Amino acid sequence: MSDYTIPFARVGMGDIASVGGKNASLGEMIGRLGGAGVRVPDGFATTAQAFRDFLAQDGLGGRIAAELAPLDVGDVARLAESGARIRGWILATPFPKRLEQELLAAYDALDGDGGTAVAVRSSATAEDLPGASFAGQQETILNVRGAQAVLAAAHAVYASLYNDRAIAYRVHQGFEHGQVAISVGVQRMVRSDLGASGVMFTLDTESGFRDAVFITASWGLGETVVQGAVNPDEFYVYKPALAAGRRAIIRRTLGSKATRMVYARDPAPGRWTATEEVPAADRARFCLADADVEELARQAVAIESHYGCPMDVEWGKDGETGALYVLQARPETVQSRVGRSIQRFTLKSRSRPLARGRAIGQRIGAGPARIIASAREMSRVQPGDVLVSDMTDPDWEPVMKRAAAIVTNRGGRTCHAAIIARELGIPAVVGCGDATATIRDGDPVTVTCAEGDTGVVYEGRLDFEQQQIELDALPEPPVRIMMNVGNPDRAFDFASIPNHGVGLARLEFIINRMIGVHPRALLEFAKQDPTLQEQIRRQMAGHADPVSFFVDRLAEGIACIAAAFAPQPVIVRLSDFKSNEYANLIGGRGYEPHEENPMLGFRGASRYTDAAFGPCFELECRALVRVRDEMGLDNVQVMVPFVRTVDEGRRVVELLAANGLRRGERGLKVIMMCELPTNALLADRYLDHFDGMSIGSNDMTQLTLGLDRDSGVIARLFDERDDAVKALLAMAIRACRERGKYIGICGQGPSDHPDFARWLVGQGIDSISLNPDTVVETWVYLANGGKESGAQ
Repeated sequence: MSDYTIPFARVGMGDIASVGGKNASLGEMIGRLGGAGVRVPDGFATTAQAFRDFLAQDGLGGRIAAELAPLDVGDVARLAESGARIRGWILATPFPKRLEQELLAAYDALDGDGGTAVAVRSSATAEDLPGASFAGQQETILNVRGAQAVLAAAHAVYASLYNDRAIAYRVHQGFEHGQVAISVGVQRMVRSDLGASGVMFTLDTESGFRDAVFITASWGLGETVVQGAVNPDEFYVYKPALAAGRRAIIRRTLGSKATRMVYARDPAPGRWTATEEVPAADRARFCLADADVEELARQAVAIESHYGCPMDVEWGKDGETGALYVLQARPETVQSRVGRSIQRFTLKSRSRPLARGRAIGQRIGAGPARIIASAREMSRVQPGDVLVSDMTDPDWEPVMKRAAAIVTNRGGRTCHAAIIARELGIPAVVGCGDATATIRDGDPVTVTCAEGDTGVVYEGRLDFEQQQIELDALPEPPVRIMMNVGNPDRAFDFASIPNHGVGLARLEFIINRMIGVHPRALLEFAKQDPTLQEQIRRQMAGHADPVSFFVDRLAEGIACIAAAFAPQPVIVRLSDFKSNEYANLIGGRGYEPHEENPMLGFRGASRYTDAAFGPCFELECRALVRVRDEMGLDNVQVMVPFVRTVDEGRRVVELLAANGLRRGERGLKVIMMCELPTNALLADRYLDHFDGMSIGSNDMTQLTLGLDRDSGVIARLFDERDDAVKALLAMAIRACRERGKYIGICGQGPSDHPDFARWLVGQGIDSISLNPDTVVETWVYLANGGKESGAQ
């Protein structure tokens, strides 16, 4: 065996000290996971001994140690000077003859008929470990061709061990410089320049949810995704559905994918690749088919199963053959280390939004904005500043830890900036598009990543609250505590809060956020005027047709919530838009009546039995059937809102059955909202057709007391604790208990008034569904017998 080079197929995870974490992992996957369907391009590695012998020449190692010993990496200018000096020494030192000969021999064996393009990658002996990723710290050079070019690229990789970012990162992670060696990995290129590539994690990177594979994808070579130069497509794949052979993609988000990295037309050292604009037609479609997404997820799950921990995987699709390859894999280093406590950040007020993008980190930060155009300006960033730039580079890591938050024009949730921000515990909003133009240097701003997938930069320094919840310290409550969840973006995050399921998932919230178009405008797309058609086309980009767009997006929204909380029940309420709300959707004004009081008008069950709205109701049913039957998420239950008469309720139940949602089949329960006085007064008769009731305290209070809850003039009279309201609720609870059927509450009342929640428990209610921000407080209050607690 050569001391200086070794084929990937002959190394494994026991060889990290010799070939570094990245190369050891590649060899491990080639040798152990081929049978599990994991494809890894072949290649070879140089050894750590080769690097050490290189440093032994002419006292090079000693000079480097002396240069680094007194260095304060917080002094960015001094760090840059020392890093450049060390890299210059390395590049000026030739490879030992034996290393050069063995490296060329290994490349010739891999090259075969000549002209093979390879990726020359770094693999440090302290890299890709469960405690520290070192992601992007050293050099990767793509599309390298020819023996001399490979030698030059390997030399550059050696020098990159002393990039400014790598020096600083080792100090921050507590690694001694002299204890870290570097191995060069030389790997066959996958023609993803003609296909697509990206990164995938075997958990949700923001919440730590373990039952999903999160995949990012963009056209061309993967460096644009990793560097944060593009906003990629995103996919979530539900692991249990994948394992069961069911439809497994529960979320797809189309990215802008404005540029791609390809092979240079005239490749030469220093310019092996080029960046070009992506044609508009390709930007407007997903770069992976569903079958590719699920195949990638299967490979990711196999890798995670083998390593026994969540993984961060880079992948590429060969545009010539269509084959999918894993290019490297490392342990995920942030969410997998989170303990048994959760932190919640909440803004106490809002101001004018300055920028929006992808949220990283679920935290809030505030400080003066510091707009940085290039790495040369990094020294301007002071502790507590909000770093704003077009995109960050791993070279910026030394100052990123100073920042209160990070904001970029470009990038996705798996770029280097996002990875480093997560590791440092700093909120980041990436892919804003125009943050450097809309934010002024020096102005105070607040950056929130605590409100879902979308992060927002607000004008001014805003107050916010931080709460730490110790999960093991929560006592057992006397009733099932469920949650009201309308935003699929937050479902994985909310599921980490103690809960017994979702008592209310509102379809109208999903339709408004994820679709935004009136269903009849989609069903009758051909009848719309050209301007409206173009607006709808932009909204449905990436989907086959208008109707598929509606069903796909609605099913994905429901599935995200159902998957997050499985196997706990998720009660999904059919759409309850009022006519004025439906009219505000794209194309809606042509289909909705003008009503003086929409709150009491054409809404709820009355829509589902209406001949004109019936086809729209059928689309909702199709989405629910897909989630329950095709994805296997049979924890989804169905709830019917605003049922005015017993006969109307019966007709809706029959319509549900006709559309594939029959009570009792595969455990399906059909529940009704109890929100009109008639529902409580005739509860026993309604329960002939339904499996239970969920109290809507807002409408019940409005209709019992004769109040318009949208009117500020009489808002002071609105109180769910009124004796008349409580009398009706007590009737409904008693009727359900006598029939042995479910009775819960999903209205606002218990979230606002803990004493009202305590009264409901005394009446024998089965569950209380709360807004997520009140769950812990109410949980502790009820568990303590209705006594206030100061516990956090």
